[in-house]
Order: sequence, then C-alpha cells, then structure tokens
Amino acid sequence: MRARYGVPLTLTAVGAAGLAYAAGFEVRSFRLRRVTVPVLPRGMRPLRVLQVSDIHMVSGQRKKQRWLQSLAGLRPDFVINTGDNLSDPEGVPETLDALGPLMEFPGAYVFGSNDYYGPKLRNPARYLIERAQGRHGLNGNAPVVGAVHNPWEDLRDAFDTAGWVGLSNSRGRLKLDGIEIALTGLDDPHIKRDRYAEVAGGPESGADLSLAVVHAPYLRTLDAFTADGYPLILAGHTHGGQLCIPFYGALVTNCDIDTDRVKGLSTHTAGAHTSYLHVSAGCGTNRYTPVRFACPPEATLLTLTARG
Repeated sequence: MRARYGVPLTLTAVGAAGLAYAAGFEVRSFRLRRVTVPVLPRGMRPLRVLQVSDIHMVSGQRKKQRWLQSLAGLRPDFVINTGDNLSDPEGVPETLDALGPLMEFPGAYVFGSNDYYGPKLRNPARYLIERAQGRHGLNGNAPVVGAVHNPWEDLRDAFDTAGWVGLSNSRGRLKLDGIEIALTGLDDPHIKRDRYAEVAGGPESGADLSLAVVHAPYLRTLDAFTADGYPLILAGHTHGGQLCIPFYGALVTNCDIDTDRVKGLSTHTAGAHTSYLHVSAGCGTNRYTPVRFACPPEATLLTLTARG
C-alpha cells in the first residue's frame, strides 16, 4: 500500500498545500518594491514616483483597498497608474475609494483591457499554449466575442476630475514645484488599441524629464518608445508571471516580452538607443484565477535620480 500510493498522495498533499498558500496567503501579501533609476538631468533633485498597476478590483476586497489607501503615506511626487484597475463591473466605487488618497497627488494613467472588458473564465494552460504559438491577447488571436463591458468611463471621469492626466494614445504634462514632466502614453497593445503614430516624435523640448507609459509591454511599443529616445518606460500587465517557480521564475508573460524582464527594472535597446524599463507585477489577479505563487502582489516606489 505504501509503495503503491505513498508518492501520489504526497504529491497531492504538496499540491493542495501550495494552492492553499497561493490562494489564501500570498495573493493578499502586498509588498512595496523600491527601485532607483538614474534618468534625471544633472543637478535636478530626486523625484519619487509611485506606480500602481493591475489592481483588478473585485467588490469586497477590503484588505487590498486599505493597503492601496495606505500608500498615500509614502508622499510621492506623482503617481502613475498603468491600468487594469477592474475585474468586476461593480468594482468602480471601491476602486475609486481605494485610490482616493493617491488621487490627492499629481498623477497620470493609461487603461488596460480589463478596464474596458470584464474577465472571462478560461483554462490557465492556454497561456502556455499561446506562448508556444506566439499568440497573445488579440495579437494573433480571434477577436473577443460576447465580452462584458466595464464602466471604464466612470473611472476616466473620476481620474480626470482629480487632475490625473489621461495618456491613452496622447501626451500630457505634470508640473511639480517648477519641474515639468512630459508624459507620452499608449492605449493597451494587448487588444490592439495602441496608435503610436499619434504620439510619435520623441521627448518634448522644454521638459525637465520625459517618460513613456503603456499597460502591456509589447515589443513593438518598447521598440518605438526606445528608438524615439525616452529614458524610462513604465508598464504593467504581466502580473510578474503570477504563478512562478521558486529559483526559476515566470513561465509566461502574457505578451511577447521575455520572461527575464517579466517584472522589475531592466533595459530595452532599439536602434542606437537604450531605455530603462520598469514592469510592475501589479497587486491583483483576474477574478477567476485569484492565486499568486512566488510572485507577491506589489506596487513600486521609483526614486528617479540624476544620471551619473
């Protein structure tokens, strides 16, 4: 009996324990990542940028709401929201309640596919299959049919009223005590809403710093931003792989970026230029896969410093 059933039973127990940890603890084990990026002109004071991403708010997620509210205590110079705020059509009020204290600071935002459309139940193994076939989102897949439409306009109106700058295929500026930050953003490449031709041309003259913002870090957008000379690109979408293997890392990125850059700070080179790239692992999950393993939910405080 022992030889015949011992190993399968042990593996089942280990798997059940891992699932319980991923769904019961780690998915609510919120962390703050701190990163320093040398992209400012010499002599300029450091700037603290709080990046929040992939909140995927579902009604009733009180701990997540309280944690997001607490981030206001960091007193950032400005906030960048890189999209996918919703995973529930009824989640807009709680999302705005969670972000309310952060909306007291200057900020900017782009939207992701889950801001526009509600999530659908799907087999997680499809992510591995799509990666092997080079298909991601609507980039190579058939168009979505019968999708639930989220009330993204309510989010947009609230962000705009708070003074946050919308960057969906557009440019904008933030003014911080005499410092001008120029921002260029794209709508979500994951569902082919990006229109780089509408914002092409590179950093704006007269700004102290220019940043690029996009939800999903598809290579076509990273190449375009980098070739145009942006020193720093901020993105989200990947969830850091969400279910990772300890000491190995992510298996998928849900876009065409490599797994080595699925989260955190890295670089991207296109043409004669190299940009810093920061990909947030985000602080939420799709409501139908509420688990994380070896990839805790996070926000990031980026300290921008002068170039060496």
